[in-house]
Amino acid sequence: MFNMIDAHIHWDAYSPGQRTGILDSLDTHGIRAMIAVSMNLKSSRETLELSVMDSRVKAAAGFHPEQELPSEEEMDELFTFLDQHASSLVAVGEVGLPYYRMQDDANLELKPYEELLERFIVKAKALKKPIVLHCIYEHAGIACDLLEHHSVEKAHFHWFKGDEAILERVLSNGYKVSVTPDVMYEDEIQKIVQKAPLDAIMVETDGPWPFEGPFKGQMTHPGMMGRTIKCIASIKNMDESEAAEKIFTQTKRFYGLSI
Repeated sequence: MFNMIDAHIHWDAYSPGQRTGILDSLDTHGIRAMIAVSMNLKSSRETLELSVMDSRVKAAAGFHPEQELPSEEEMDELFTFLDQHASSLVAVGEVGLPYYRMQDDANLELKPYEELLERFIVKAKALKKPIVLHCIYEHAGIACDLLEHHSVEKAHFHWFKGDEAILERVLSNGYKVSVTPDVMYEDEIQKIVQKAPLDAIMVETDGPWPFEGPFKGQMTHPGMMGRTIKCIASIKNMDESEAAEKIFTQTKRFYGLSI
């Protein structure tokens, strides 16, 4: 059994019964902590409350970009929330750019989302917190522009997708990428694992997002990451326990966890 940290999970999106079942089984799977990201102000409040109930839940607050932009009032409240609860939060996130919405709506204006992302980047730096990013393909380049402009050092591109050039740019800045259980069956993700050094990789579930392949029909559980790590170790041609320990240690360090 490996020690593992789920680097990205939507903990508030599980039902109370599902949360209880997962919490009761975390030790069995070696899960030491879960980075619980948020969708909006309401989600941020609930996630923080849930983190108080179980110390293995580590809260992050933010606004997921794959939705309509919030009102100015809600955004101001969210940034006030970040300031007020910074000591209880491990990161700012999930934030980023609306790649999938733009695939469905060619007329969606990107600029307001970029402006909001930059505001989150500035806030994360001011609070000395890592930032958790939903920025894939060409949007990862826009995120790098903003991160570099503000000299941000700790950025986590969750469930990273992108070509070799943008991956190299992300890695050259010392940023992290994370891998979900779809590495078991997606060539695109396997190629990213091949190219990225192990010290740049974390593992996540993005639960309760469901997976295919060997996980089809199953509720997404952090314990799935054990197979993710075995797959990463196989791709890297290295010992599974060594890979697991390095991923665990660097994730713990990145998020400043005392576990």
